[in-house]
Amino acid sequence: MCDPEFGSGKAKEPSMGGRCHGSWYERFLQPCLVELLGSALFIFIGCLSVIENRTDTGLLQPALAHGLALGLIIATLGNISGGHFNPAVSLAATLIGGLNLVMLLPYWISQLCGGLLGAALAKAVSPEERFWNASGAAFVTVQEPGQVVGAVVAELILTTLLALAVCMGAINERTQGPLAPFSIGFAVTVDILAGGAVSGACMNPARAFGPAVVANHWAFHWIYWLGPLLASLLVGMLIRLFIGDGKTRLILKGR
Repeated sequence: MCDPEFGSGKAKEPSMGGRCHGSWYERFLQPCLVELLGSALFIFIGCLSVIENRTDTGLLQPALAHGLALGLIIATLGNISGGHFNPAVSLAATLIGGLNLVMLLPYWISQLCGGLLGAALAKAVSPEERFWNASGAAFVTVQEPGQVVGAVVAELILTTLLALAVCMGAINERTQGPLAPFSIGFAVTVDILAGGAVSGACMNPARAFGPAVVANHWAFHWIYWLGPLLASLLVGMLIRLFIGDGKTRLILKGR
């Protein structure tokens, strides 16, 4: 975990039993700064794509903008922090050993601050009328209690696909590959196209938090924490018990 390869999903952090290469700054502070920067860029682009989206393009514009932006940012910055930019992804990575537990809270704080910064920048560059017409890119898909169960389940399933793409493509050694950043971006695009009309396809508490603060829109906000974090627990269990490699799996290791 000390010298992650490109897109490995692991931050430069100390192992439990030995010394790591690199300074304290590179092992602890730099990954958090990168998570803040990457989250701000991703959420700025995502919010702007929603605010400026034309009705005739439907979900295509935000789906492509979110997915392509995330893949590009992970490819650019992922070797420093692991390229999470999402509290749910960081939780899943922690559960399977891809992120040291002591770094989880700093990552979450960095991601949420990045989300707030990205949403604020999107508001700053957007015409006021368009910003408020789009509710500041906050998630407004769920309008009544009868939609809640479907939205939570959708967020759980959609985030499961995203977290699997990260954990299996970038952290699990047996299935790691150089195309992980792009498969992760594709997962986001597919999820938005498939589930955007059901829940908004957030999959990222930081993406929900920033616009909610800037636009002061908190209706059903908890959905975008509960669904993704439950998905993280599910993915952690699946990898630890069944589909992870021999180093990660806790049972059925054989001889």
